[in-house]
Amino acid sequence: MTIEGPIEEIIFRNDENGYTVFLIDFKGALTTCVGKLVNANIGENLTLDGEFVNNNKYGLQFAFNHYEVVLPTSLSGIEKYLSSGLIKGVGPVTAKNIVQTFKEQTFDIIEMSPSSLAQIKNISMKKALEIGEKFKELKKMQNSIMFLQKYNISTNMAMKIYEFYGSNTINIVQENPYRLIEDIDGIGFTSADKIAKSLGIPSESEFRVRAGLLYSMLSSVEKTGNTYLPKKMLENLCQSLLEIHEEKFEELFDNALDGLLLDKTMMKFWQDNTQVVMLSKYYFYESSVAQKLGVLSSTQKIVKQDVNDLITHFEEKNKIKFHDEQKNAIITALNNGVCVITGGPGTGKTTIIKCIIELLKQQNQKYILMAPTGRASKRLSDSTNEEAKTIHRALEVTQGQKTKFFYNENNPFKTDAVIVDEMSMVDVALMSSLCKALPRQCRLILVGDKDQLPSVGAGNVLDDIIKSQIIPVCRLTKIFRQSDNSLIITNAHLINNGKMPIIDNHSLDFFFEEKDNLNDIKNSIIDLVTIRLPNFTKEAPCQIQVLAPLKAGICGIANLNKILQEKINPPSVAKIELVVGDTIFREGDKVMQTANNYNLVWTKMNGFIEEQGEGIFNGDIGYISKIDYQNGETVVEFEDGRLCVYPRTEISQLSLAYAITIHKSQGSEFNTIVIPVIAGAPMILTRNLIYTAVTRAKKMVVLVGEKKNLKHMVSNNYTVQRFTLLKSLLIETDKKIKELYE
Repeated sequence: MTIEGPIEEIIFRNDENGYTVFLIDFKGALTTCVGKLVNANIGENLTLDGEFVNNNKYGLQFAFNHYEVVLPTSLSGIEKYLSSGLIKGVGPVTAKNIVQTFKEQTFDIIEMSPSSLAQIKNISMKKALEIGEKFKELKKMQNSIMFLQKYNISTNMAMKIYEFYGSNTINIVQENPYRLIEDIDGIGFTSADKIAKSLGIPSESEFRVRAGLLYSMLSSVEKTGNTYLPKKMLENLCQSLLEIHEEKFEELFDNALDGLLLDKTMMKFWQDNTQVVMLSKYYFYESSVAQKLGVLSSTQKIVKQDVNDLITHFEEKNKIKFHDEQKNAIITALNNGVCVITGGPGTGKTTIIKCIIELLKQQNQKYILMAPTGRASKRLSDSTNEEAKTIHRALEVTQGQKTKFFYNENNPFKTDAVIVDEMSMVDVALMSSLCKALPRQCRLILVGDKDQLPSVGAGNVLDDIIKSQIIPVCRLTKIFRQSDNSLIITNAHLINNGKMPIIDNHSLDFFFEEKDNLNDIKNSIIDLVTIRLPNFTKEAPCQIQVLAPLKAGICGIANLNKILQEKINPPSVAKIELVVGDTIFREGDKVMQTANNYNLVWTKMNGFIEEQGEGIFNGDIGYISKIDYQNGETVVEFEDGRLCVYPRTEISQLSLAYAITIHKSQGSEFNTIVIPVIAGAPMILTRNLIYTAVTRAKKMVVLVGEKKNLKHMVSNNYTVQRFTLLKSLLIETDKKIKELYE
């Protein structure tokens, strides 16, 4: 059946999928309706198709599966609609004046002859035309989003698609829905494929094969960090995705690949006697890094004074004595254009950085300190008492048609040296941007732990640089930072060497709680985080960080976050909530940004001065301070003091952060961490995973699970070999430079 009426009250709304519970005035009676709406605005007149159902808890409701926005016909309805805030610039007073002037013809005037609105007091010709444009745009948006929702695309995602394509949305999607994969972040092949099938696009369409090929390549880049793939491997991945018969597929694949080669989206060449395929942008990323490092490393750096004398003076001033490994690292850093300093926790990397800074100052040389994440840069700043920035902030994001950095090859840094900490986290795209901004005479010092997990993003930058044997590498093995009854650093090195950590629970900072089933592990973690550890460490529960190997399962971050949220930040009438997909976000929640977003604007108070900048980055952690339920805007205060207002369409980039994956913890340091030690796939539960987790702890590590699972991880030295080109390009670049100077 069909019912019609204006929205009188909104009871509940899920902004991610549009599910809304609201009241309409149907024949003079308030009627509860449930279903998915593009927008929910009080005063909007709807025609709903569905049926009345009796809900055991909430009583009689009208459940609809289709609706249309119907413009109201009564004068009071028109006035209410215009004053609802749907059309920016039209408030209650303006709406009343418009309706009093044009009566039942109001909507026709706004759409067909908006200039007529200028005869009304306080409406200029410019404003009149703007009202007309906004009215037309609103209708186009509603039609486009309703069209997309037929294909189970969420409201937020439909809004993102409309923002990108505008009034051409329906035409573009009908012609080639696979364009969504290339143009819209968050639209995968499966979603586009469902739309295509419903539109009757054949499974062997060139659009589909091209999209499948690109998606297979991008999935490999994003999920496994490869920058290229052997052609045959890519073909097999694509064929498995598209499920086209093998006999037909080879020709279809080659034709699609030829098209991508022709428009320079991809490249094909031979590598190690194998034909490989690569996204062009990743070739340029790796190539630009190799070329810049080659140029920098070929430039001899000169220190005016004897470096050994400078080091001795630093030792006397700071009452320390450097080990030969540390001295060698300092001398190498000062005498070379590029060098790598690598070592595990407690091997003196920070002290070396402090000495290098001091010696650069004595040479009147400018320097910039950087790290990949906000937490890592703050730690670097605190330990050196010097300003340190994230690489993104140092490069300074600028906005336009395409995101760019202010510092680049045409506008390099004004500096003599750049020191980058936590280099294992830096992916090839970010490294490429950094290298472009380095002046030719700059000294580049890369510091990191080669045994930690590789970057989340594509590439294997630190490992490739080390293995190329082109750049000087200083390896630190001697442990210095270790106090009595402290086992974190000792155990981290034992794990890294394939030996079981010392577990006697008599230390001050390393504990193991034996539990032999997943539910007991989960319950123990919840108890530790919410009661036992806060009583022992005097930290708030939200400050104790759970690092889990997996996302799914009883001890995965999804389940742990849900339970910890209920315990640490339970629902309250004083806290506004927002449902996004399967996640409830609540004021006070601990959250993490899960993708780089260069467009988000933040503010930060620096004394009495307000700073403003752009860019919130993958791994940034903060707390939700405010949610505006009406428009879905969410304010997050990050740990470094930045305040960011997230529009509704960007909230899906946040996740709860009471528990995070070990991969996401890279570059961060937490006072106290709790780690579930569970069984799982050996290609995931590896030695460098548990090593990375343990080295994130500053004051305390608590492992919960079975010792046999810990033993399996410690003995499992499996590492995923990424297909990357940087090592080869570095060797090739070095050879060319040497030939040039011979």
